[in-house]
Amino acid sequence: MAVPKKKKSRMRRDHRRAQHDKVTVRAMAVCPTCGAPMVPHRACPACGHYNGRKIFETDEEVGEE
Repeated sequence: MAVPKKKKSRMRRDHRRAQHDKVTVRAMAVCPTCGAPMVPHRACPACGHYNGRKIFETDEEVGEE
């Protein structure tokens, strides 16, 4: 069995792990109904539409009734 001759330093270990631990920015899309930024494949939090259909009532619409 192969055994390392020297101990890997914390810096080398952490540099290797950093490739997978980095934080990435989520992709954003624009809602075709209201133009607000939204996460792709999710209902728009501003207007409640998804794929041209009304999915849920927003807080502003609930207060108007």
